[in-house]
Amino acid sequence: MPNESQTISETREQARSQVPDPTGFDFGAPAELFPSRSNKGRDRFGYKRFDTAAEALRFAVEDMSAHALLGACLESEETRCGAQEIRRLYESTAYPLKRRTALARADGS
Repeated sequence: MPNESQTISETREQARSQVPDPTGFDFGAPAELFPSRSNKGRDRFGYKRFDTAAEALRFAVEDMSAHALLGACLESEETRCGAQEIRRLYESTAYPLKRRTALARADGS
């Protein structure tokens, strides 16, 4: 199984390298948000398309539960982001929209 863990590590590194520095990310580009494959009742949401990546990031962080965000994928201009990258982009100083920090669902509720 050593090869399996090496493959997982390589896949994670490749995913990290696809996400640009937040200062170079185009928050104004159209974006798509793909749900996780979980079938858990209330956390389930469908595919969504957004006019801007900033709106998609806001929806993902502020409106989705932490459980639903865990398996979600945001795609904008051929860049794919998982939960960690979504949060990093949302929390960056380059993020252009006002945040609802008090309502953000970081606690998973």
